[in-house]
Amino acid sequence: MAEQEEQRITVPGQSPTGRAVALARLLHYECTRLLQLYKEKETFLSDHTPDGGRIVSLVPDSEESSTEEQVQSVHSALRQCLGLLHCVILKEEEEWGELEGDYETMRKNVRFRLEHLLLSTKDLVETDDTILEITPDHQCTEEVDDAGGAFGLKLWTYRVLLELIHWADHAVQTLHALHTDREGAEEI
Repeated sequence: MAEQEEQRITVPGQSPTGRAVALARLLHYECTRLLQLYKEKETFLSDHTPDGGRIVSLVPDSEESSTEEQVQSVHSALRQCLGLLHCVILKEEEEWGELEGDYETMRKNVRFRLEHLLLSTKDLVETDDTILEITPDHQCTEEVDDAGGAFGLKLWTYRVLLELIHWADHAVQTLHALHTDREGAEEI
């Protein structure tokens, strides 16, 4: 399935918004797969629902927000997600060292895909008046969770992965709306 998603991204002649939607869909798929791999690795999480609300929060879009402004908001959320993912990678490597497996490989893929989507959204909506950053928006200085230790890190990582899925899905929806506005096409 990932190969099919990858092929959609590289279709010649596809518009920039169409490619961004395809990229966001692939990111969402890979984030979902990353969470699945994490749950397989950390079996105690299979029945766990994390406490707390969103880690990434934005000022809600007003009803009058243009689609471009909504994409800028999603871009900001994705930057925060990239920062959180960088923290997850850093803290997991500090705790357990550099491991190589399906989870770690998918985690790298998600990071790469997220960076690529940030570049794509920047190219779509950046103007002379609005400069969009693509560097991670997180300093990774606070404690990861109230529980602390390895268990706290595992719970926090789980919450971050759920956050990635949420914002990747939001990116798909928002970029699809932008594609529809610009290209007049519903299906991609």
